[in-house]
Amino acid sequence: MGLQVYRSDYCGDLAARDVGRKVILAGWVHRRRDHGGLIFIDLRDREGIVQVVFSPEVSAEAFKIAEAVRGEYVLRVEGEVRRRPPGTENPRLKTGEVEVYATACNILNRAKTPPFLIEDEINVDEDLRLRYRYLDLRRPEMQEAIRMRHRAAKAVRDFLDAHGFWEIETPMLTKSTPEGARDYLVPSRVNPGRFYALPQSPQLFKQILMVAGMDRYFQIVRCFRDEDLRADRQPEFTQIDIEMSFVDVDDVLSLSEALIAAVCREVAGVEVKTPFPRLTYADAMEFYGTDKPDLRYGMRLTDVSDLVAGSEFKVFAGAVAAGGCVKGIAVPGAASFSRREIDELTRYAALFGAKGLAYIQLTPEGPKSPILKFFKPGEIEALAGRLEAGTGDLLLFVADRRPVVQRSLGALRTHLAAMLGLVPAGFAFLWVVDFPLLEYDETEQRYVAVHHPFTAPREEDIPLLATDPGRVRAKAYDLVLNGVELGGGSIRIHRREVQEELFRAIDLRPEEAAEKFGFLLEAFEYGAPPHGGIAFGFDRLLMLLLGRKTIRDVIPFPKTQSAQDLMTGAPAPVTAHQLAELHIRLQLKEPAVARAQVSGPLVGSKGN
Repeated sequence: MGLQVYRSDYCGDLAARDVGRKVILAGWVHRRRDHGGLIFIDLRDREGIVQVVFSPEVSAEAFKIAEAVRGEYVLRVEGEVRRRPPGTENPRLKTGEVEVYATACNILNRAKTPPFLIEDEINVDEDLRLRYRYLDLRRPEMQEAIRMRHRAAKAVRDFLDAHGFWEIETPMLTKSTPEGARDYLVPSRVNPGRFYALPQSPQLFKQILMVAGMDRYFQIVRCFRDEDLRADRQPEFTQIDIEMSFVDVDDVLSLSEALIAAVCREVAGVEVKTPFPRLTYADAMEFYGTDKPDLRYGMRLTDVSDLVAGSEFKVFAGAVAAGGCVKGIAVPGAASFSRREIDELTRYAALFGAKGLAYIQLTPEGPKSPILKFFKPGEIEALAGRLEAGTGDLLLFVADRRPVVQRSLGALRTHLAAMLGLVPAGFAFLWVVDFPLLEYDETEQRYVAVHHPFTAPREEDIPLLATDPGRVRAKAYDLVLNGVELGGGSIRIHRREVQEELFRAIDLRPEEAAEKFGFLLEAFEYGAPPHGGIAFGFDRLLMLLLGRKTIRDVIPFPKTQSAQDLMTGAPAPVTAHQLAELHIRLQLKEPAVARAQVSGPLVGSKGN
C-alpha cells in the first residue's frame, strides 16, 4: 500500500478545535451502522472513539470498503474533521462534537466475531474474559485501568525520586527462605538437585542494601507466593517496596502517607487528609475485632463485662467469672429484625467460634428479648447507654473467651454494615501499630513471627524475648484502607545479637539460622545502620482507588482462582527431555499432582 504514516492523531483526542483538519486515524471498528446513503463507523483506539462518516459523494472507494467492514476489523482512515450537524452531537463521547468524513480507508486486518461485546459493564463469565484477555483488554474500562496503573507507577517513581530514593533491582532467582507461604521453586540445570526460589519479597536484599550504604531504596517489584487465592491475592503480584536507613517508625509512616496521598491525587483525583489516624493492634482488636478495621462506619465493639458480671443471666456472668468477657454492638435501625434474621446472624457468628448470640431489640414499645427476664430494672437501660443505642436499634452480645468474642463480633460488624448499606463512599486510611512480635503456633508447638523474623522488637520489650515472648511488641505497622490491608512494614533488627536472640525465641537452631540467613548475620557484623521500610500491594491499592472488586481487573494478565492462565494454558506439562536436562523425575499422584509441602513456617501471614 506504500503507507508512510499509519496515523496522525488518536481517535479519542479529536475535538472542535480540530474542525477543518486532515487527519489519519487507525483503530478498531467499535460499531458500524449502514444508513443506506451513508455508513457510520465508530472507530476506537486506546484514547477513545470517534465517529467516521463514509459517503459515496466524498469517496466512492472508501464507501465501498466500508460496506465490507465488520466489528473489530482494524482500519486506517484518512479524512477531514467536521463539526456534527446541530442536534446530532453525542455528549457521552469526548469527541461527540465532531466526526471525520473519510476520504480513504484501508482494512489492515479482518476479525472474527468476538465471543463477547467489546464494551463496558458486560455480563460475561470471568473465565471467558480471561481466556480472551486480549479482547477483554480492549474494553474502555480495562484500558482505563491499565492507564491508571501506568500513572500510579509513574507517580510513585516521581515522588520517591524527589525524596532521594534510588530504584534498585534485586534478584528474581534467589534462595528458598519460606516466609509464611510456599515458594515457587526453579530447578537449576547446571547445579543438579539444587533449586532457586522466586522471591516472596525482596526483604533480605533490601536490608543488605542498607548495610551497603544505599540509604534510600525502592522498587516496584514482582513477588511470588504459592498460596491459595482470593479476590485480592495472586500467585504473582506487584508491590511498592521501600527501605530507608537511619529512621524510626514516625519517619517511615510520614513518608508513606505523603506517597499514598500523591498516588491518590494522581489516580483517583482526591485529596486525602494526613496524618492518618493510628490505632494500636490491641485497640483495633478491642474495638473492632480485627487488625484491619474499616473506619467508615460505627458499630464499635463495646465491653459490658462489668455491667453483667453480677447478672442473673448465667451465660454472661459465667463467661466473666471464667476470665472471658461480654461485648456488644449496636446495629442502627435493626430492631425490626425477625427471629429468622437473628437466627441467621447467630449462625454467621458461629462460623467464627461464637457459641451463641444474645440480642435485645429496642422497639418503640420497649425492649424485647428472650433474656429480659434475667435482668433487673435499669440494667437494660445501662447496657443500651453503654452501647450508645436508642429506640429502633438492635443490641447483639457475645460472651466467651476474649479472642472468640472479638473475632465473631468483628465479623458480624463487617457483615451487617455491608448487608444494611451502612458503608459510605470514600477512603478511610488507618495505621495499625504495635503488633505482637510473636504468636504461638499450636501446630508447630513454638512461637512464630507475626510479620517476619527480621522485625525489631520495641526496645523496652527486648528482655521479654527470653522470658515471655508472647508479650513482646514489634516496631511494626500496617496501613489499612477501607478494611483492607494495603501494606505493612517494620523497623528492622540491625544488630546480630538481637537477631540471634529472636531466632532462639522461635526455636530456630543456630545451624539452621546460619544455613538460611548466615549472609545477613555476617553483614550485621560490618556496621549495619538502623533501618526500616514498608511494602504496599500495588495491585490492591489500584483495586481500591478505582473501585474494582478484584485485583484481576487491574492486572493485565492475571491468573484464575486456581492459579491458571486461561489464555496461554499455563501451567503446562513439559517434555521428558526438559525434565531429563534438569535431572527431575515426576512422581504423580492420581488424579492430581501432589503439592510439595514446605517445612514449617518461620513467620506468620504478614510480609514486609
